[in-house]
Amino acid sequence: MTNLRAGLIGLGMMGRHHGHVLASLEGVDLVAVADVGADPYGVAGGRPLVRTIEDLIALGLDYCVVAVPTIHHESIALALADAGVHALIEKPVTHDGASARRVAAAFASRGLIGGVGHIERYNPALQSARTRIAAGELGTVYQVSTRRQGPLPTRIADVGVVKDLATHDIDLTTWVTQQPFESIAACTVSTSGREHEDLVAATGRLADGTVTSHLVNWLSPLKERVTTITGEKGAFVADTLTADLTFYANGSVKVTRDDIAQFRGVTEGDVIRYAIAKPEPLRVEHESFRDAVLGRPSDIVTLEQGLATLQVAEAMIRAALSGSTVLLPVPVDAAAS
Repeated sequence: MTNLRAGLIGLGMMGRHHGHVLASLEGVDLVAVADVGADPYGVAGGRPLVRTIEDLIALGLDYCVVAVPTIHHESIALALADAGVHALIEKPVTHDGASARRVAAAFASRGLIGGVGHIERYNPALQSARTRIAAGELGTVYQVSTRRQGPLPTRIADVGVVKDLATHDIDLTTWVTQQPFESIAACTVSTSGREHEDLVAATGRLADGTVTSHLVNWLSPLKERVTTITGEKGAFVADTLTADLTFYANGSVKVTRDDIAQFRGVTEGDVIRYAIAKPEPLRVEHESFRDAVLGRPSDIVTLEQGLATLQVAEAMIRAALSGSTVLLPVPVDAAAS
């Protein structure tokens, strides 16, 4: 079987990582890369280096990975759709909901595969958590809480922390629980002097009543990527930096020593850190998209799902500006579940 011909546009930080995976992905040939500037990380590796998406398309592609600044996602995606080329687009899908709808419609009308690079879905800790939740190991889920903090990335200037980082938490929350957001409230802070926010604290509710909370910022000297999912049988804690998943069972053994009880509570339960395989999430994401292009069973973040995530992110920003809770449209089947 002939390998798929892939291209990559955008050779910055994320483009470098995508190029590394594409260059070694089974069943795929990375035929060329594109960027209007230089290739600072040597992603081309001897392959043709062109400047525009039109030049890249002219080389004959089955699909293309889009890793340019968010503001350019729509124009590049529409050019790929017009050329009949499938696309994996870095998150967020585009800079706003209207452009994301145009992109999703363009790909759907042409029967093309479009994916969005919400890489946390492919983190082994979260994949294991989703499987275990679906199997009933946590019972009814009550809350999903996320913390995503780190230093300011000066390379990102066209969107704020909500669309750049909080979209990860929105997507993983809906994916792990299989429930859409029903409402969202938020507060934001802008301290860097840039146009957009660099901190958000948000609370929300999913269609089944699950409560969510999200602390996301570019202002912390420490890097943290933690998701806590609390249910009737205990809590899962997923650290996506280390890909560790730990289960804290509800207390079942009474603590009789007062000096211990004052630190651990009146009962304590088992704590289990699961031994799970830890493949590279970006490689798993690329394998899933390759399989989708080939018509095989796969789990990709579709353009429609990327649009839904962006809509929640925009509602989060509106909530912060208005100081009120924003209600979101919930699909009929989700509301009835």
